[in-house]
Amino acid sequence: MSSNHESGPVVSSSEPSLAEVSRHAGEAMRELLDLASVPAGGLVVLGCSSSEVRGGRIGKDGSTEVGEAVIAGIRPVVAEKGVYLAVQGCEHINRALVVDREYAQRERLEIVGVVPALTAGGAACRAAFVQNEDPVMVEHVVADAGLDIGDTEVGMHVRFVQVPLRLPTREVGAARVTALRSRPKLIGGERATYRL
Repeated sequence: MSSNHESGPVVSSSEPSLAEVSRHAGEAMRELLDLASVPAGGLVVLGCSSSEVRGGRIGKDGSTEVGEAVIAGIRPVVAEKGVYLAVQGCEHINRALVVDREYAQRERLEIVGVVPALTAGGAACRAAFVQNEDPVMVEHVVADAGLDIGDTEVGMHVRFVQVPLRLPTREVGAARVTALRSRPKLIGGERATYRL
C-alpha cells in the first residue's frame, strides 16, 4: 500500500486501521456473495467512499490508502469465489466502472477513455484500476449483486429486480454498508407460476 497521503489531514483520531478496513471490506463482500448466491462467472459491483470510511463527508476526504485497503480486502474474496468485480467511480466520471478487459470483451461492453483519479473517480476505483492486471473503464454493467460502502448508490448497475440485503457486517470504518442482490422479474399475473 502507498504510504503517501494525497488526502490531507486525518479526519479523526479514532480513524480505523487499514488492516481493519481491509478485513471488514472482505468480510462484507464474502457475506454478500454467500447471501446473494452469485454464481461463479457472475458479476458483483462495488461502490466505496474512502471519505466516509475515514469518518468524513463523501467526496471531501478521500484517501488513497483507504481505497487500496478496501480493494486489497475484497479482491481475494471475489477471486476465491470465481466472480468478476466491477468498481464504480464517482459522479465526476459519470459513475464509470473498472472491470477486467477480458470481462468487458466477453460481455461486449463499451470501453471508455478515462483513468480514475483520487479526485475524479475515487480512491477505491483508482486502486482497483492500478491493482488490476488489464483494467478498462466501462460506462455501465448489469451486475448480479452490489456492495455499497459509504452510500455511493450502486443500484444503477445491478439488474432488476433488486432485493436489499442486511449483512452481518454493518460498517467498514465509519461508513455504512448496504447491499443488494437481484432476482428474475415475476411476470404474468395471477395465473402464472414461477420457478426461482
